[in-house]
Amino acid sequence: MAVVTGASRGVGRGIAEELGAQGAIVYVTGRTRTPASGPSVDGEVLPGSVTETADAVTRAGGHGIPVVCDSSDDDQLRDLFGMVKKDHGRLDVLVNNAFIVSDLLKSGRPFWELPISLWDEVFDVGVRSTFVASHLAANIMVPQRRGLIVGISAPWAKVFRYTTAYGVAKTAVDRLAFDLAHELLPYRVASISLWLGFIRTERVQAAARRDPDIDLGNTESPNFVGRAVAALASDPEILARSGRAWYTADLASEFGFTDIDGKSPRSRRGLYGPPLAFGERNGDR
Repeated sequence: MAVVTGASRGVGRGIAEELGAQGAIVYVTGRTRTPASGPSVDGEVLPGSVTETADAVTRAGGHGIPVVCDSSDDDQLRDLFGMVKKDHGRLDVLVNNAFIVSDLLKSGRPFWELPISLWDEVFDVGVRSTFVASHLAANIMVPQRRGLIVGISAPWAKVFRYTTAYGVAKTAVDRLAFDLAHELLPYRVASISLWLGFIRTERVQAAARRDPDIDLGNTESPNFVGRAVAALASDPEILARSGRAWYTADLASEFGFTDIDGKSPRSRRGLYGPPLAFGERNGDR
C-alpha cells in the first residue's frame, strides 16, 4: 500500500508504476485530472494525468487509485490519508515527490531580481507539503510499527543550481529525512532521501526537442527512480539506511537493477561527492 504525491507525470509516475509492478496498491496524487489540463513548456502541453498514471500502475500489475490533490492544501492531504486509512487501514510507503517547477527557477536571474513569492511556491509544495504528508502518514505507520517515507532530493542540496530558494528547499528535504528518521526509529519506520540524476521527464524531453544543446546522455528514466524506491521498500534492512540520502545509481549497483533500456546510468557521486549527512545517524540514542 503506497501513496505517491505529484505523480501525474515525470518521476512520480515512474515511481508509482514500478511500485505497481511489485503488485502494490498505489494512491496516485496530482493536480492534473485530464491530460489537456496539464502544465506547458513553450506552449506545448505536457502529457500525463493522475488517471493515466493510475491506469499505468494497474497495467503494471498493481492497483492504481487516482486522487486529484493539491499538496499545498492541508485539508486535501488530510482527506487523502483519511481515505487511505478508512479503505485499507494501513500504509507501507509514502513518496513525497510533489514539487512546483516554476519557469522562474530557470530564468537565470539572481534571487534579488526574482519575486519573493517564488520562495513560498518552492517551500509550500516541496518542503512544507513533505512535512505535512509525512505527519499524516506517520499517524498510520507508527501504530503498525512499519513503513517507509521517501523524500525526493538531488545533488542541488549540496551544489548550486538555478537559484537560492531551490537549493535551500532540497537541503531541507534531506534534513527532514534525517530528523524524521530520528523520531521514527523506535517505531521501526524508516525515512530516507533520494538524490536523483538527470531525469528524462516529459518536461526535459520537451525542452530537448527545442534545444539541441541539451544532452540526454547518461540520463535516468523516471522508472529508474521507481526501481530504486521499490528496492528500498523491499529491503529487510531498510532501518539501517534510515536518516540518510542515497544516489539512485548507487542503489542500482547495490541492488542489481538497471534502467528500462537495460543500461546502468553513472552515479553523480564522482561529480558531487557523497550525499549530505547530518551528524551521526541517531547517534545520541
